[in-house]
Amino acid sequence: MTGIAIFGAGRIGGAVANLLNARNLASRLVLYDRSPGLLQAQMLDLLHTGTDCRISTDPGEIASCDIDVCTAGLPRTPAVRTRADLLHINIPAAAECATYLRDFSGILIVVTNPMDVITHYLKKETGIDAGRIIGFGGQLDSARFTSALRREHIDGEGIILGEHGEHQVPLFSRLGTPVPLPVRNEILTSLRGASMEIITGKGATEFGPAWHISELIRCILTNARETLPCSCILHGEYGISGCALGVPAVIGREGILRIETWSLDTWEEEHLKNAGIFVHDLCSRLPGDV
Repeated sequence: MTGIAIFGAGRIGGAVANLLNARNLASRLVLYDRSPGLLQAQMLDLLHTGTDCRISTDPGEIASCDIDVCTAGLPRTPAVRTRADLLHINIPAAAECATYLRDFSGILIVVTNPMDVITHYLKKETGIDAGRIIGFGGQLDSARFTSALRREHIDGEGIILGEHGEHQVPLFSRLGTPVPLPVRNEILTSLRGASMEIITGKGATEFGPAWHISELIRCILTNARETLPCSCILHGEYGISGCALGVPAVIGREGILRIETWSLDTWEEEHLKNAGIFVHDLCSRLPGDV
């Protein structure tokens, strides 16, 4: 029986739970939210699909699940300029999540923003092995990058490393065709604001994040060993340590099987270095790190 816990059952958490149920990726779903009314409503909505999946709202079951997805916290709004601005607002939600993971032996997927920093924080708070904590964001950013490339009539699959935020690093060098610097900078600027049009129009991003989170879970459960851009705890890879950052990682049943080291061009190396400096600085401001 595959058990998956969703910590934070709001828009993204609820959408993830619905997709996992629809795709038959879980035989047991544990939902948790600080809003009892929302939690009950999400559970009933799932049950009314006629699912055979067992739905629980008992937080005591979280630690026994195979995978825990942490989506709790305040989402971005038009008033929140960057994801990094959510750090001190969302630390309490991450801290509450950590209290349920003391004896957790599964894989933790972190979605709460600022995701890279929260991934680092939860690693420190829970002691979960670095290979079993995966920050989500790079898949979504890469899909947005691919869409931006299509608009520019550039062939290739977009891949983004770095921070899930302002310091994301699109890998133009892997497209197989030269992209002039002005076009690179123009696309990067558009990517930084890619989610805000959705947030302004409907209040939150839902479909894109939920689909890619379900794909990440599929890779874990099927031992797919696919290479995905994920935020990983780094210990010198790409010359970066002391934080979590988006890098190419081979994902399988045990979580992060290995981090791949790719050759980057000068523009990408510089941007990835700056992303590491930025995220490391935020990590240094976390409770217990100062």
